[in-house]
Amino acid sequence: MNTKTVQSGILSTSLQNYLETAKRLKLDDALIARLATPKERIELSLMPVFPDGQVHPFKAFIVRHSDTLGPSKGGIRMTADVTLDDVNGLAMEMTWKTALIGVPFGGGKSGICCEAHTLTPAAKEILIRSFTRAAHRHIGPEIYVPAPDMGTNQADMGHISDCISYSSGTSITHGCFVTGKPVITGGILGRKEATGRGVVHTILAACEKLKLDIQDLTVAVQGFGNVGSVAAMEVARAGARVVAVADISGTVYDPKGLDISALDKYCQQHEYVKDFPNAQHLPSSAVLETDCDILIPAAAGSQITQDNAHKVKAKIIAEGANAPLTPQADEILEKNNVFLIPDILCNAGGVFVSYLEYTQETQHEQMTVEAVESRLAQRMVKRFNEVYDYAQSEKIPMRHAAMNLAVKTVVEGINARGLHP
Repeated sequence: MNTKTVQSGILSTSLQNYLETAKRLKLDDALIARLATPKERIELSLMPVFPDGQVHPFKAFIVRHSDTLGPSKGGIRMTADVTLDDVNGLAMEMTWKTALIGVPFGGGKSGICCEAHTLTPAAKEILIRSFTRAAHRHIGPEIYVPAPDMGTNQADMGHISDCISYSSGTSITHGCFVTGKPVITGGILGRKEATGRGVVHTILAACEKLKLDIQDLTVAVQGFGNVGSVAAMEVARAGARVVAVADISGTVYDPKGLDISALDKYCQQHEYVKDFPNAQHLPSSAVLETDCDILIPAAAGSQITQDNAHKVKAKIIAEGANAPLTPQADEILEKNNVFLIPDILCNAGGVFVSYLEYTQETQHEQMTVEAVESRLAQRMVKRFNEVYDYAQSEKIPMRHAAMNLAVKTVVEGINARGLHP
């Protein structure tokens, strides 16, 4: 895998999908330009002193693509090869995702150039707090509200919240500065599982529309992090047979179905799926070519391209990751009659529950996990049905339908606010 090609593909995929949507909607040139470029792109230099006593320099990025519908919303990605363009593309995706799922946010994203797993917990906390101090004036309940993403987690969000409240001399922040926090520090029950569960809600809704019984279907999952592991667990509970799971160490495969609970426990002890007992072991890329009914790409972007799309055997793809398919792959899979649940719909459960956390903290309320899961299920199914029905009525692919609805919503917001700053 060419990492640079994969990473640079995030922005090009997001931009191409948007420009094609703008053409379909016949937007005027000024409006197209306004949404093709982010409102703000920021590069930060971090110089934390780690426990070894040495200064360690890192680059960090913040992009606010849009705040038309509300404060920019999007996670903090911590990987060694994240770029400003990656963050730009992901922020654009968040603009469409928040608009489509129906929460009053715009799109934003952050990136920290560091491989998270190489850090000790103490060093990672220092780096996160260094990022927070540097980014403090760009973060706020009415500006940009970050959350966990690849390489970051609940603990990191707790450190961000504490760093901000400490800086203001208060016990809590004045409003919700960050979501995805530990429940004990103001987070919301069910947030960690929300993205993966949302993926499965859309899969079940698709099965209902397509008149398929989930208990008759087989599933392959690429990525076994927070999203992939929860999605695999939930789809197995729904009755599907998960036959393949992959991470960067390889693919584990069993045509009779993997024991996902056992695999999850194994990964908690050994970190990767490699060497999981009682399963066949294949290269990481093999999961995309697995003979299955449903494929859930829940890892990095640009995993299915024009080079391997023709090898995909699944009849349903549920995009748990952001931009896992390139536009060229979309065309190939569409010709092969593969039903796609696009990323801005499929993995929007996380930002929807982040919105519930935002309102909970703003209103000083507490929601039960039952209430959170009920509202998540209702919203995901409702939005899926709206996209599906629109796609059917217009005779267009699901990606086009989702993008049309999302971009039209943002444009409506721009026109409602007025074109003059």
